[in-house]
Amino acid sequence: QIHLEESGGGSVQPGGSLRLSCATSRSISRINAMAWYRQAPGNQRELVAVITNSGRTNYADSVKGRFTISRDNAKNTMYLQMNSLKPEDTAVYYCTDLGAVWGQGTQVTVSS
Repeated sequence: QIHLEESGGGSVQPGGSLRLSCATSRSISRINAMAWYRQAPGNQRELVAVITNSGRTNYADSVKGRFTISRDNAKNTMYLQMNSLKPEDTAVYYCTDLGAVWGQGTQVTVSS
């Protein structure tokens, strides 16, 4: 079974940027789609962005124009570039293969 591990989270001021990475334990070239989700305290886990193997992407309305999802099949890694961060982006961010596999999550905190 594939193993996913997120990294790159941290604390940043509003307007700042972070880049999350999701490293996988094996080739992702055959994974049709991967995604980033996030969960803030007291909230349900929500979809942030999806990317297919062909490179098609889809974003939650709340992050469109600010976040960019990408994947590097050669490095078996997926990324989430987050710009113009807002306090409401504060959450634990998870990557998933949109099957049964999830990473352990990485905390993103946006605060002045």
